[in-house]
Amino acid sequence: MNSATTTYVRPKLGLGSAALDELEETAAVEVLRSKNLFRYYGDDPANPPQRVANLETEFAQWVGSDYAIAVSSGTTALETALAAISVGPGDEVIVPAWSWLSCVTAIVRLGALPVLAEIDETLCIAPSEIQRLTTPKTRAVLVVHYQGVAADLEGIINAAHRRGLFVLEDCAEAPGTRYHGRPVGAWGDVAIYSFQHNKPMTAGEGGMIVTRDIRTYERAVRMADLGQYRPHHHEITPPNEPAFSGSNFRMSELTAAVALVQMRKVDKIKTHCREIQQRIRSQVGELAGLSWRTIPDPAGDFGFELYFFLQDPELVKPFQAALHDRQVNCQPRTGTYPQYHRENVLTGRSHHPAASPFRDLKPWPSPGYRPEDFPVTEDLTRRFIALPIGWHYTARDADHIAESLKAVHAELLDG
Repeated sequence: MNSATTTYVRPKLGLGSAALDELEETAAVEVLRSKNLFRYYGDDPANPPQRVANLETEFAQWVGSDYAIAVSSGTTALETALAAISVGPGDEVIVPAWSWLSCVTAIVRLGALPVLAEIDETLCIAPSEIQRLTTPKTRAVLVVHYQGVAADLEGIINAAHRRGLFVLEDCAEAPGTRYHGRPVGAWGDVAIYSFQHNKPMTAGEGGMIVTRDIRTYERAVRMADLGQYRPHHHEITPPNEPAFSGSNFRMSELTAAVALVQMRKVDKIKTHCREIQQRIRSQVGELAGLSWRTIPDPAGDFGFELYFFLQDPELVKPFQAALHDRQVNCQPRTGTYPQYHRENVLTGRSHHPAASPFRDLKPWPSPGYRPEDFPVTEDLTRRFIALPIGWHYTARDADHIAESLKAVHAELLDG
């Protein structure tokens, strides 16, 4: 290791959280001073606060959708969206085996069966899996735009819609990501976003659902607000759906105030991350024994995490360790790992035995929920290394990462 490497200090990670400044502080203080923290009424019920409503309006326009519903988290957004398209007991939802915990738990909480699908080298669901896994019980496909990269939406939507399936886009990690010129979230039947701390746009927690369908919108509003459909939503579109028992997933004015400021920063954060990513890629080029993650639309990628695969999985840990020694951040920023390795799937339990969609599958884990059922996912996820890119990264950081990657490759693969 040269002297320049020993004096180098790795940059701090962070996306939306790293871009927090006095703008978010001012917005939050304004809400606190107003003493009106609840969206539908405050001290003056005739003049309710408007920050959540404004966030919904601006977000729908930004994504290019007709309707938006703000909720308390990305997880509750998933549950709300699934309920809005009438997913329930007896239904099946196809979901990538490589995905965040909420993607399965939201399905299970509604009594439906999550059907795990293989990913491909995009690290998103393989479109061919839809044909393989669809049954008469399948109602929807949940598409995760993993770590800011759009999935192969044309192939996925064509395969799903030919079979009469809803497409739910999980854009939790992909606000601002585009696919063939259009934002993700504007392609499927309904989409969700997350504003959790690690996301490109954060309010600590919070979520959003967007859709172009009036019925889906009304049902999502009712699911998020105890079955109610208040005057604010009447003004957007008159009610046509009967009331049902929903939950309480409402967003507060305080959350919306921060989220509004953050939303207006996303494109700037994306531009910065893409510049850093492209500087690394252009310097590294192509290396023997190493392949880059497949990106269906490179022009639309957010750019906040760079993935490559090694041909030999035995080299992954030594490669990571060598990069770490050179002060290169090289761990995925999420806690994502295969659903079939997660404790809640291994037990096959829900909050009550009768509520579990796995209860009649014997023995457990059954086929479709075991590592040996997913050879592609197992192979890909054992061979990749992730290089996170954040708001604090500079051109110097990009140069150091590229130099380090080439040096470690020379040591381990060319030596």
